[in-house]
Amino acid sequence: QVQLVESGGGLVQSGGSLRLSCACSGFTLPEYTITWFRQVPGREREGISGIFKSGDITYYADSVKGRFTISGDNAKNTVYLQMDSLKSEDTAVYYCAAGIAGPASWNYGWSYDYWGQGTQVTVSV
Repeated sequence: QVQLVESGGGLVQSGGSLRLSCACSGFTLPEYTITWFRQVPGREREGISGIFKSGDITYYADSVKGRFTISGDNAKNTVYLQMDSLKSEDTAVYYCAAGIAGPASWNYGWSYDYWGQGTQVTVSV
């Protein structure tokens, strides 16, 4: 049974950092692309960072490039999202997702078959 469980969200001041974790089970990281999405109520879900199943190709949305870093630990079957220089506009529920996605589709939700339950990130001004 495939499961993705996010953790690490919380409340942080603007300019601060958080590290999100996506613990995966029922498959191994090299089988899927894992991507972090975020969503604010009333707005479209946004794909912000992905890591290709090989682990050596990563993707970033312009909104987080240079501030967020995605990485994977195959031994722990966990993907991390290090978020630095956080801004109030980063406030959202963050989800990780697993699927067969490549360079042209990594940030589209329809590319992903499995989703976690989400973790709230709130950045105070």
